[in-house]
Amino acid sequence: MWGACVRPQGDREDAGEEPSFLWFAKIPPYQQQIANNQQPRRNLRTDARKLHAASAALAFRIRPLYLLVGTGSGYVGYRQYEKYQDLQLTRQGIEIPPKIANELEVALYKTVPTRLLSRAWGRLNQVELPTWLRKPVYSLYIWTFGVNMKEAAVEDLHHYRNLSEFFRRKLKPQARPVCDMHSMISPSDGKILHFGHVKNCEVEQVKGVTYSLETFLGPRTWTDNLPVTRTSLSTTFQDQLVTKEGNELYHCVIYLAPGDYHCFHSPTDWSVHHRRHFPGSLMSVNPGVARWIKELFCYNERVVLTGGWKHGFFSLTAVGATNVGSIRIYFDRDLHTNSPRYSKGTHNDFSYVTNNNQQGIPMRKGEQLGEFNLGSTIVLIFEAPKDFIFSLKAGQKIHFGEAMGSL
Repeated sequence: MWGACVRPQGDREDAGEEPSFLWFAKIPPYQQQIANNQQPRRNLRTDARKLHAASAALAFRIRPLYLLVGTGSGYVGYRQYEKYQDLQLTRQGIEIPPKIANELEVALYKTVPTRLLSRAWGRLNQVELPTWLRKPVYSLYIWTFGVNMKEAAVEDLHHYRNLSEFFRRKLKPQARPVCDMHSMISPSDGKILHFGHVKNCEVEQVKGVTYSLETFLGPRTWTDNLPVTRTSLSTTFQDQLVTKEGNELYHCVIYLAPGDYHCFHSPTDWSVHHRRHFPGSLMSVNPGVARWIKELFCYNERVVLTGGWKHGFFSLTAVGATNVGSIRIYFDRDLHTNSPRYSKGTHNDFSYVTNNNQQGIPMRKGEQLGEFNLGSTIVLIFEAPKDFIFSLKAGQKIHFGEAMGSL
């Protein structure tokens, strides 16, 4: 009976027979049960394939992140291992040559939006803190960076309304006595990174790592205001800065840590003739980075003050750094640093010498000159006789007012 209902394989639907979808109704019950049991299996297999494909796609999206994290962690671990080896060699008295960053590493560092972060940090510093929150916040900063509040003119932490006021705190008059026995004093608190003669138009930011003198100071236009008494022919940029016969060019680099006194003063009696502002990057200037990136100070934003002292050419440069986009010169209200828009490779000049003022801005030794929003770097480049002697040691801690050198 049921066998007669099975459709022959060679029959055609168009021969007047019933449509093919009705043949299923004539299949015996046991065959229908088999068909019903097999159908879910086919669906389960299809769902499994879809799940496997989705898992593979998800794994493909996640694996690059794992690769990036793993590679970055491996690189950091390798760098730490190198530092550990260098430390062991240093303890044995073996001098380690600096390892300079390549162009790719410098380019990657420059992609970090340090200028934007510095502006955001500056705005955060202006936010007034509640009275109850000031002491815990400032105490944490004091503990982290070793700030000596006993030297501050106001020791009460509740007095400082925001972080900016705390960073720019004034000192007690007796906290930094100015040395009168030497012709040049330290303009700020900090650490001496390097000092000595300028050689071959190159200046050392730390031992073994240099930057171009001409790139750092820019075109020589300010010397038009200085009397030149030397008779020998000037062939290099370095020689053109020396105005007196028998003099040489010297330099000194002072690094201001976040816990240091952030104001800087005049290191000697001199006159400021010219200001040159270089917009630029705001990379870190701590000693580790200074040993790693060649010409770091030429990349960063900086304000170059040039003029003259009794021995000839004199310049003081305030170099910006990460979270230190704000460089303030007290007698120059037109100076604005870390602007959102600027043209790379440009600089802005301003002359303090006018028809009515041929002397520029006179500065006395120890007089307040400017301030940073946080720690940064001061670079002195000046002309002096050959018998000028620094009273410094590389790496030493120095305070504003202490002797730097004399004849």
